[in-house]
Amino acid sequence: MYVCGPTVYDLPHLGHGRFTLVWDVARRWFTFQGLTVRFVSNITDIDDNIIGRATREGTTESAVAGTYEDEWWKAMAAIGVARPDDVPHATAYVEGMVALIAQFLADDVAYVTSDGLYFDVRRVPDYGLLAGQPLESLRAGARIETNDEKRSPLDFALWKFAKPNEPFWPAPFGDGRPGWHTECVVMSLDLLGDGFDLHCGGFDLKFPHHENERAQAVAANRPFAQHWGHNGWVMVGDQKMSKSLGNFTSLTDMLERTDARAYRLLVLRSHYRSPIEVSPTTIADAERGLARLDALARRFNLPALAGSSFVRRDEFSFAGASQDLVNRVADVLDDDLNTPVAVAELFEALSIANALADGGDDDAAQSLAQTIAVLFASLGLAVDGAADVSDDDTQALVDARDEARGSKNWAEADRLRDVLVAEGWIVEDSPTGTLIRRP
Repeated sequence: MYVCGPTVYDLPHLGHGRFTLVWDVARRWFTFQGLTVRFVSNITDIDDNIIGRATREGTTESAVAGTYEDEWWKAMAAIGVARPDDVPHATAYVEGMVALIAQFLADDVAYVTSDGLYFDVRRVPDYGLLAGQPLESLRAGARIETNDEKRSPLDFALWKFAKPNEPFWPAPFGDGRPGWHTECVVMSLDLLGDGFDLHCGGFDLKFPHHENERAQAVAANRPFAQHWGHNGWVMVGDQKMSKSLGNFTSLTDMLERTDARAYRLLVLRSHYRSPIEVSPTTIADAERGLARLDALARRFNLPALAGSSFVRRDEFSFAGASQDLVNRVADVLDDDLNTPVAVAELFEALSIANALADGGDDDAAQSLAQTIAVLFASLGLAVDGAADVSDDDTQALVDARDEARGSKNWAEADRLRDVLVAEGWIVEDSPTGTLIRRP
């Protein structure tokens, strides 16, 4: 898998969080199902935005990129996104980009203008394939700049000639720096080879970025991605969330106010190709769902399985209702990663597990609850069954209540429950004893 990563010139916003969560979920599910996944996601560490910020702040481009790459990885760790197997940086692959551009120039696929080298999209007969539109249709809808030296408004920059006070690299066709669309072609083919399985990113990358990547691979006679995946936007009203629109909320802002797992659950509740709205209302609804999962974990003393590690199906044994649940969830996730239906199945199973326990069928309830935790872990969502006891006196009340229940002293057990509730605890009974948590 190759996933287009961030351009590191600002804090990551919720839209970045959504695309990284979507493809983290896909990676984890493929792994759960027994596949070996090599996951590559790049860092764009040189572009106009990085140069602009460095100029404004009186620092270097590498300092800007380094600062915001650090912020990126902090945010990814906070939302439970596993590190890629490979993290190529654009600046480390300039030599390969120069070689590819030189090939295009020799093959008359690229041409020179006063500000750089451009790719001639007319040389790719099926240009526009990912956009689902023919070349003429795309050209008709493009804006044509005054005095533009480009042969077509759709032609894109492969190389930008050096400007004063900007970083540059040597090249036989003139010192400069690469255009954005070339870096991922070189990096993905170098690390994953011809015809790799899956190329992913946000829907806004489908055209022109991914189409321009594909066109370069075609022009270079290199088999490119066999499949493409594009996730929907995070919406604010009727606009997508983006840095360019200035309407984004940083992941850091959100994480200061809510459990990061609630954002993953919100993402899981929507199909990856559909837009989602992140608002106080939708986050609160996800938090309520998360509270139900954590209550299940406390009741059945379930371990937290997700995190930086991956879980695999063959590590667990399933039977009966648990096997049926695994099969149903697998059927919908194997069909275009239909996470909202899978999540609905899991929450229905949660209700069944609680009902089984209420009816005294503890073994069946425990088995089903454990399977729910495993399946959520396969999607990167950890349940949290830890009791929130902060002091010895509170623990003594919990222990005394368990002793009263064990001796069937129900009046004393009820009294101790009331004491705990009066001290601000939510009290729950489970097969393993009294569980308490803060509201």
